[in-house]
Amino acid sequence: MDQKFIPRFFLINMIYITFCDDGLHSFLRPYLLLLESYNFTLGMRVIAYNILGPEKEHLAKANGKVHDLTLISNELNFSTMHYAMGKEAIIISDRDLLDRVMLYELYKIGIRNIITRSRSTEHIDLDYAGELKMHVANVPYENTLEGIARETISNLTQWMVGGCTGDACQCRIDCKNKVNLRKYGNGDSKQTDQQI
Repeated sequence: MDQKFIPRFFLINMIYITFCDDGLHSFLRPYLLLLESYNFTLGMRVIAYNILGPEKEHLAKANGKVHDLTLISNELNFSTMHYAMGKEAIIISDRDLLDRVMLYELYKIGIRNIITRSRSTEHIDLDYAGELKMHVANVPYENTLEGIARETISNLTQWMVGGCTGDACQCRIDCKNKVNLRKYGNGDSKQTDQQI
């Protein structure tokens, strides 16, 4: 069997399962381990800035090796921006200021997705991010470290499969992926049938 066929086969199934199954990380762990053995990265390449000690464990656990996640304690500034080179997304805190200059520099090195681990987006120039066609999401529902980590990784996973982050979406662009999410009894959100 051709080695290139196996990762593609599982990737197709994982994207389907992503839309249909809430237990993505636990259900797919055996498949992800198989993909790792073929040096195939499924998730997004991401760096998280300004990580405090307790946050590290929660983000790593929520990620479950789906995304190529780098965690650093440094704040995002011009001297630490180079860590984001080669990444698709950054995760920041409300202590990281993303003004026009910083957004443009991030755009130049290839960053197109930004998640803030806060409800507030006051520290991000959302209008300019929209001009640059950058996707921005926050964590509107959670306030525990575990919940914030889960919601952050969920946002990354939605972007990975081409979906929208729903109520967490703070984009100022007209995106073809914007959808309304419907709420289910246990508080989980799922994409509408139109997006599937």
